[in-house]
Amino acid sequence: MSVKVEVIEGGVPHSKILIAGFVGTLVCLYLTYLNVLTTHTGMFAFFGGLAAVIALIWGSHTIKVLCSYGIGTGVPSAGMIAFGSGTIAFLFATKFGDAAPIVAVVLAAVVGFILGWVSNNVLNMRIPAMVQALTEMAVVGALTLMGFAALMTGGFTFTGLTSVSVGTTMGTNTFLGGCLIAVAFLLGAIAIQHPFNACLGPGWKQDRMLMLTAECGFLSMIVAAIMSYALVDHVSATISLIVALVGWVYTYKEYIVLSRRDAAAWLDSKPIPEVEGH
Repeated sequence: MSVKVEVIEGGVPHSKILIAGFVGTLVCLYLTYLNVLTTHTGMFAFFGGLAAVIALIWGSHTIKVLCSYGIGTGVPSAGMIAFGSGTIAFLFATKFGDAAPIVAVVLAAVVGFILGWVSNNVLNMRIPAMVQALTEMAVVGALTLMGFAALMTGGFTFTGLTSVSVGTTMGTNTFLGGCLIAVAFLLGAIAIQHPFNACLGPGWKQDRMLMLTAECGFLSMIVAAIMSYALVDHVSATISLIVALVGWVYTYKEYIVLSRRDAAAWLDSKPIPEVEGH
């Protein structure tokens, strides 16, 4: 039996965050297709990074919903299972060309649903939000990886992940051949699980946690943009890096403002009383 721990009431409902995250991520992923329409340039690769950031914001709130059932120690594992299951769907979906994002969503949802069912009915965790949460996180993991892939290579198809638009093709200097997918995995997994862990406590605020997620997402985007210099032209990589830096500076400043707001709110709190006899 699981007991839900309501950390805070109010805020934006998770259903709205889910819809906004899902739609925003897909729109940004398909905006990277402008690279194909503009004679195969990479200038719009930065939309892949934005897709990853949006997906991470959605995913971090899904982790909050899941871990509100008293499994706070499961936050890191939730991030890892999101990207572990998402990787399967992401790699398979890249073979479907322009339909890759949609296929990734469907496949990831199936994998996540199975994992959630096994967790509740085989491992006997019996957490009401488990099936939906793991389904969502698998989709988030797949779309985040696809976003980082589009940022680094300029596209999200299998051909783009196994060849290079600058220099030689089909070698180790690729997203898959150079194992950049492993780096993207860690950039996403850490960014999705850190915010709730960092903001957890009696002073938890939804806007502060989501702002921290955006900040972590843009920080990961900076690293991915730097690595993209090896796979796309320098102009495209520089555009992605500038967008990531601007996004990170803005979200970092906003997070500090929100942190000071919430810290000040606790200045007048009384110390925890000692129990008599101890």
